[in-house]
Amino acid sequence: MATLHVERPASGVTLVRLNRPERLNAINEEMLLELRSTFASLAVDTSTRVVLLTGEGRGFCAGVDLRDFGPSMTPEDAPVLDKLRFQERMATLPQLVRALPQPVVAAINGPAFGGGLALALAADVRLCSRSASFGNGAILIGLTGAEMGMSYFLPRVVGLSVAADWMLSGRKVTAEEASARGLVSELVDGDLDARALEVAVAIAANSALATQLTKRALQLNVDAPDLSAALEIENRNQVIAHGSDEAAAARQRWSEQ
Repeated sequence: MATLHVERPASGVTLVRLNRPERLNAINEEMLLELRSTFASLAVDTSTRVVLLTGEGRGFCAGVDLRDFGPSMTPEDAPVLDKLRFQERMATLPQLVRALPQPVVAAINGPAFGGGLALALAADVRLCSRSASFGNGAILIGLTGAEMGMSYFLPRVVGLSVAADWMLSGRKVTAEEASARGLVSELVDGDLDARALEVAVAIAANSALATQLTKRALQLNVDAPDLSAALEIENRNQVIAHGSDEAAAARQRWSEQ
């Protein structure tokens, strides 16, 4: 059985649904390979304007499947270098999500732990249901709470003190707390899939070039050394976007309203 369901629920929107519901969509070797292949394909798919990421069943993603990952899982007594190589393979996932030119909307429908939280953090927009929960319990089993980009993304989203609390304690964070801390842009009481698709469709309706340049500006300017550097990127991107056919069509539609 495929570990991913990929479909096109609306024009310009590609839905990637993690599909190991019996394991809360924990990442095994097959899913790792499918995710890497799918993200690589989406990166060059010009018909996809927005990627929607969610999980099947009652979980978003429970992280790495430590019980049944597959043959490439390093054993306890493996050399440190082998363990490093495995960790580096897993860390490619948030890198691939972040590197997608299209905005990524994560619909977090249940537990998002460890690698699942890392996938969610790498998305551009996050919505969740009240059944969602978040955390990284690696520190509870003697590992660090910093993995798969966690120490990069989380402080930028919720602030350093909150990130330190979550990562050093390894505690479970409720959907309500995640919303209050700004981890998600919306806590959805109704149909999460429908609401996330509505958000994705609204983004996909905008100019693809303008949307992708906006995503890149946000990524770069969150780490900009000063305002001047941020304005340099914004000014350049605005001029590039202004000359596109999509921008001209959008201005025409706006003028006719």
